[in-house]
Amino acid sequence: MKVRRTILAPILAGALAVLAPAGRASADEVKIPYAMSRLDNGLTVILHEDHALPIVVVNVSYKVGSRFEQEHRSGFAHLFEHLMFMGTRRAPTKMFDAWMEQSGGWNNAWTNNDRTDYFDVAPPGTLPLLLWLEADRLRDLGTFMTKEKLDAQRDVVRNERRQSFENRPYGKVELRIPELLYPANHPYHHNTIGSHEDLEAASVTDVKDFFATWYDPANASLVVAGDFDVNATLKQIKEQFGAIPSRGVPKDPGAPGFDDQKTTMTAAVRETMEDHVELPKVFMAWQAPKSFSKGDAELDLVGSILSSGKASRLYQALVYEQKIAQSVEAGMESGALGSRFQINVTARPGVSLDKLEAAIDKELARVRNEPVKAEELERARNGVVTGFVRRLESVRERASILNAYFAQVGDPGYVAKDLARYEKATAEQIRDAAAKYLDPNTRVVLRVIPKPEAAK
Repeated sequence: MKVRRTILAPILAGALAVLAPAGRASADEVKIPYAMSRLDNGLTVILHEDHALPIVVVNVSYKVGSRFEQEHRSGFAHLFEHLMFMGTRRAPTKMFDAWMEQSGGWNNAWTNNDRTDYFDVAPPGTLPLLLWLEADRLRDLGTFMTKEKLDAQRDVVRNERRQSFENRPYGKVELRIPELLYPANHPYHHNTIGSHEDLEAASVTDVKDFFATWYDPANASLVVAGDFDVNATLKQIKEQFGAIPSRGVPKDPGAPGFDDQKTTMTAAVRETMEDHVELPKVFMAWQAPKSFSKGDAELDLVGSILSSGKASRLYQALVYEQKIAQSVEAGMESGALGSRFQINVTARPGVSLDKLEAAIDKELARVRNEPVKAEELERARNGVVTGFVRRLESVRERASILNAYFAQVGDPGYVAKDLARYEKATAEQIRDAAAKYLDPNTRVVLRVIPKPEAAK
């Protein structure tokens, strides 16, 4: 059985970032053309027509991620990402992939805290098949769920947890940081992959209930992008999806009692973890404002200024000048209920983590206390706009962007407003955001050191 690549934490805001320097187009000129409608059962349909290449993409987003899971049922959203390929009466197990691949297409999916996304890429003539397959599993997959199907994908997901987290160098960090950063009753307290115990406890009834609750047309948005005819395709979508019944939009549990503009941390939390690694590494994490809210874009730019490229502050200070770090990373993982700003630095052989942490803190103090230089800000903007332009070259990425904007702000055409956030961010606002959120006294500091046998 094919093991799917799972993207646990895609960061759209970071990828879409900022506008180019003077002389390029203004933010309000950057658009992805689309047409949007809604079926009677609540399914949102977004169509982006582009005949430049003989390719068509179908992207279906469901508003259900790990934060929607009930207690003792962690990992359900991601487990269902796998179960959605296990077949129905009309498209039996393995045929979803087989029929698509026979027609020259391919597919994949990913899950994060806030939603689950499925995408299919194929030649234009395959579009009717893609739409039929997506509608078929939305209509009937829950009905035809069996213990055999559940057991097969339960084993796949548990093995993915072992390979991607438990047995990968530094992999356990991604399991532990959410637990240290958020209180137990916060929806982001657990990793998307879930625990072995919760996955083992899942029953067919649990899975059917989860499907019936969250896999509803009113809780989904469908994007078709590429080489197709809008009117003909909308007619096909109505025929395939229009008769699927809906229970209505399920209630978003949100995060009662939590304010993304305020940290829940009252002190620094420190922990040291032994792992099968060669070099020590320090991870720092802070709670940060939710995606598209005040401070989100500014901290995104802080991450770029600190670690993007050889001219970045952490690289210059720790890798190039002091020669105490092997690698540096910093950035935002933005979410609907709050975000995480994280710094990861690998020490050079023989360098103590005390010394490394002190050097990091020195650079953080600078960004909290002084406005960044104009050339640093421009470099950060240039870097992000380059990434955005590269994404626009791909029809698959455009489909993903449209669905992501709709899921996050209810507007597929939000790109100009998103870019404007970065264009308008000032050096003083960046300093103020860093001062407000990157407090050394309200963070997680997780150190990973080599196990004794690994250091020999």
